[in-house]
Amino acid sequence: MNSTFDDDGRIVEAVGEPLIMDGSVGEDGATKERISEAAEPLEAIRNQVVAMSAAAIEGDRSVCRVQECEMDNLVADAMLARVADQGVQIAIANSGGLRSSIDAGEVTMGEVLTVLPFQNTLATFQISGQGVIDALENSVSQVEEVAGRFAQVAGLKYTWDPKVAPNEGRIVVVLVAQNGGYAPIDPAVLYSIMTNNYVRNGGDGYKMFRDGLNAYDYGPGLEVVLAEFMAAQGSYEPYLDGRISVK
Repeated sequence: MNSTFDDDGRIVEAVGEPLIMDGSVGEDGATKERISEAAEPLEAIRNQVVAMSAAAIEGDRSVCRVQECEMDNLVADAMLARVADQGVQIAIANSGGLRSSIDAGEVTMGEVLTVLPFQNTLATFQISGQGVIDALENSVSQVEEVAGRFAQVAGLKYTWDPKVAPNEGRIVVVLVAQNGGYAPIDPAVLYSIMTNNYVRNGGDGYKMFRDGLNAYDYGPGLEVVLAEFMAAQGSYEPYLDGRISVK
């Protein structure tokens, strides 16, 4: 097919017939062989055992997109632990970024990549307590649709009310970890937050994060953070602790 472009690079004319690539087109043997060769080192990485889990870690979307779940606690904890020494107080992870459970026993890098397949990076920034509340309102605005914006958190606890209409005050309690306990969030105070680069740039409806201060989107990959965190735990014990509750 031949195309003609204008001065702005826009197509103004296209002439020719499409080439149909269906089952009648044979595969190229040399190309298949080269792809197989190139995949060998990747398979070695995927099969590498990086951690142990004492029990299966629940990560099914039907659970993690509507309530606190074990996999999201693990990922949010891993994110926060990675930057806690930098003064970051809160981690917020969109549940849509987490795609699988993990079985008990040996955990391979392939399993970690199945949980976190999008190559997102850690992102840090600062935002007011009101911005955090607004973000959590967005989080629970589509629970009925089992949407991936549902927020899993660390360094934070929140309670929401499903009887309230979306974006009309569903968030009724927000507590921030402080001095070994939890204290009510202050809407006027600036908090140091972390999430992933997709969410920090407004993905899943988190447009309020685009206005965050001192944003840095180029931290390590989430899959690396999770693998290293689990490795440091010995045999990881999945858990729930009530950080997300329903009124």
